[in-house]
Amino acid sequence: MSTASSSSPPLLVPPPEHEWIDTYIKLLPQWQSLTLSHQSIIPISISRVNQFDAGRLDIEMSAMLKEQLVKVFSLMKPGMLFQYEPELDAFLEFLIWRFSIWVDKPTPGNALMNLRYRDERAVEFREKVRTGLEGPGLTMAQKLWYCIATVGGQYIWARLQSFSAFRRWGDSEQRPLARRAWILLQRIEGIYKAASCVNLLIFLYTGRFRNLVERVLKARLVYGSPHMNRAVSFEYMNRQLVWNEFSEMLLLLLPLLNSSSVKNLLSPFSKDKSSNSTADDSTCPICQTTPTIPFLALPCQHRYCYYCLRTRCAASSLFRCPRCSEPVVAMQRHGGLGSQQKT
Repeated sequence: MSTASSSSPPLLVPPPEHEWIDTYIKLLPQWQSLTLSHQSIIPISISRVNQFDAGRLDIEMSAMLKEQLVKVFSLMKPGMLFQYEPELDAFLEFLIWRFSIWVDKPTPGNALMNLRYRDERAVEFREKVRTGLEGPGLTMAQKLWYCIATVGGQYIWARLQSFSAFRRWGDSEQRPLARRAWILLQRIEGIYKAASCVNLLIFLYTGRFRNLVERVLKARLVYGSPHMNRAVSFEYMNRQLVWNEFSEMLLLLLPLLNSSSVKNLLSPFSKDKSSNSTADDSTCPICQTTPTIPFLALPCQHRYCYYCLRTRCAASSLFRCPRCSEPVVAMQRHGGLGSQQKT
């Protein structure tokens, strides 16, 4: 009996009734950290090209509005609107901000690129993450600071630049205060450009915050819809570029061509071959009107307007009469009042 009793397994003592609750409370932080770390690996990659295109489209939209507004004042005193150009630019930028960012809507460029602003500081990991693009829009403070930085900052800087250039602060040697202010403006501009360059490099590497204002305010551009492509087609722009290059080529080549030589070259292929023979001798062969002060082309003796004949002879030394195809060597006032030789 003693051997049997010694080999029997020890009795298991049951845990306390509320032990599982204490264990759950101890393991809950670890479980939450594992859940959050699993959710944080969702990649959010926003196209850098889309973000740059959105900024460019906003600039083009502002330029189009400015062009239409300038046409309204086209009949006013010339140069008057140029004095208030910074105010005009600030007003247009304020309108775009008021009807887009202030009312939680994307700017025209962002809307075409399927982008919207998100408050990066308020992004919290949720239990259900569908696309990784969730997050609230900009706060009231962010919107106001965005307006102050973009609209007010650009306006103040433009006015300072024009005022300092008009007052010639940089050339003022007799006023050291103005000279110091000019040097300070140049240093501020240099620092801003250097910071913008550094921010551009960081943006190209990370794809977040394309300018300094967005980086300071933590306003990040994300996709508005994860299943929507950008709505810009470049077919029209390609056609426009081809047409611009073709028109520039024509503007370069046409002044180099001699119109009379081209006309004489194409005259044998003209359908109206009998028009020269049946034309009235009292009209000018070039403009087909009756000359007020007629001049005779020598030696064919056909009557021309002075301006028509003079310009053709000055343009080409081998000008031929359209009626008889003879070379014109001189011009004489009809009636023998004088003559002008073609040199």
